[in-house]
Amino acid sequence: MIYHAHQHGKVKQVWVDETRPLLQGARLTTWELQKAGIPFSLNIDSAAGFLMQQNLVDLVIIGADRITANGDAANKIGSYSLSVLANAHNIPFYVAAPYSTIDMNLATGDLIEIEQREAAEVTQVGNSKTAPDDIEVFNPAFDVTPHQNIAAIITEKGIIYPDFEKNLSRQFLKPA
Repeated sequence: MIYHAHQHGKVKQVWVDETRPLLQGARLTTWELQKAGIPFSLNIDSAAGFLMQQNLVDLVIIGADRITANGDAANKIGSYSLSVLANAHNIPFYVAAPYSTIDMNLATGDLIEIEQREAAEVTQVGNSKTAPDDIEVFNPAFDVTPHQNIAAIITEKGIIYPDFEKNLSRQFLKPA
């Protein structure tokens, strides 16, 4: 989606959240944008709200690992917070994901089990410890953005707008 928008002169700047704790934004998204020649800047995750407050963000796009029948979207931890920030700043929040991500067998995001990851992802960087030994760590891999916070779901088969439950059902009833 970003490549297409860039090719049509619609991308001035992409703000890339680093995506803690595994740094997928820093490691993967920046690499892809750099290879495509798309202008970007890497920012710390906690700067997203500040960027929005400064009117530097026109829209937010996240991916999704799963989208439910009502349009709730599970993605990397922090996605829900971005949706709340975007909503507070009247910024459209989009989910871009392969059509195969939509799971019509799950009614809502409440039914998605959230994986808890290893403490070491948070307490160390590589082999270097960044936190004391024997501490409690909360490290969920994903969170769920409620459909009410999503302006549209963008797939390779088209854009799906709210009412997601109705429009996703229609989309899945279409012949392939």
